[in-house]
Amino acid sequence: MSANRSFRNVIRIGPVQVGTSYDNRGREKHTAACTAPRCGFSADYDSRAAAELAARTHRCPVR
Repeated sequence: MSANRSFRNVIRIGPVQVGTSYDNRGREKHTAACTAPRCGFSADYDSRAAAELAARTHRCPVR
């Protein structure tokens, strides 16, 4: 099932984009997702700081 999210406050840190949205229960979630081809990294976090830290320390396994 795909999530239909509307992201706001989107920033880019290297190849990773960090955005804020609300989940289906109305809670604020922060998502970090890598935009590099064949990487596939994405994760949801409860705090913006955690999502930005994940973006800063992410290293793509496929090169």
